[in-house]
Amino acid sequence: MATSDERPAFDGRRWWRIARTPRWIGALLLVMAIAATFAALAQWQLGRAVLTATTEKLDTEKTLPLSQIDRPQTAVTGDEAGRRVSVSGALVPGDTVVLSDRVRVGTAGEVDGQTGFWVVGHLVDDSGDSLAVALGWTATRAAAEKAAADVDAAPRSIHGRYLPGEAPTEDEFEEGQRSALAPSALINEWAEVGPVYGGYVVDDDPLAGTREIVAPPPQQDAALNVLNIFYAIEWVIFAGFAFYLWYRLVRDAMEREILAEQEAAEALGEAPSASSSAAASGADRAASEPSSRP
Repeated sequence: MATSDERPAFDGRRWWRIARTPRWIGALLLVMAIAATFAALAQWQLGRAVLTATTEKLDTEKTLPLSQIDRPQTAVTGDEAGRRVSVSGALVPGDTVVLSDRVRVGTAGEVDGQTGFWVVGHLVDDSGDSLAVALGWTATRAAAEKAAADVDAAPRSIHGRYLPGEAPTEDEFEEGQRSALAPSALINEWAEVGPVYGGYVVDDDPLAGTREIVAPPPQQDAALNVLNIFYAIEWVIFAGFAFYLWYRLVRDAMEREILAEQEAAEALGEAPSASSSAAASGADRAASEPSSRP
């Protein structure tokens, strides 16, 4: 006789017959509706992840006043770097410097391999703050020094891209020539310095005798929202579990049916054995009684 701990072997034909009954077909339709709801929720979570990644991308091409993007005496953050800004003020003629070993960049952002010089000015804005401005590129030092000498103190409005300051290299101190645009180093050469911005602006309008310094927009990688993706995976798992639960319930019904048949068969097998045992016991008692005849 099968014990309660023993589970019947899987019977594919019997399971399929039970699964096609109206009761379990109705349960399957309910499971499909639930799974469809879970799938819709998963799709919604994925959509939210993509939407979040899209909305988090900064509009770096919209020109804003520099004072709205950054403040003096602070480091340039990732959200501030590469933004287009505008600032009004006046250049300090005697504070213009020339930077060497500056590779020219094409209008499409490609490096054309031509090395030259940058003319960098000191702009004092309308609030008295100091800002380094890349004013133009030249192929020779002589052209750069001539353009730097022609800088005047007339008020002007600067429009360009705001970039983080660069770190000076050790070779610059040894050779006495600067190539990195480091505001922290320029303040030692400027005559009068107010609060200094940590970055610099590449001017769209180059000085006379120089070429435009191309500053392409920064590349922004769209980062998906990992939490939304995790939730989407959870909903997919729930949908799969709903189908598994239906399968498991049908199998339980199949096993109960098999156990019931086994118990019925065992009960029928025990009944004839019990009748035979009773008859044999009666015969034994009759044989053991003494005869009443003389």
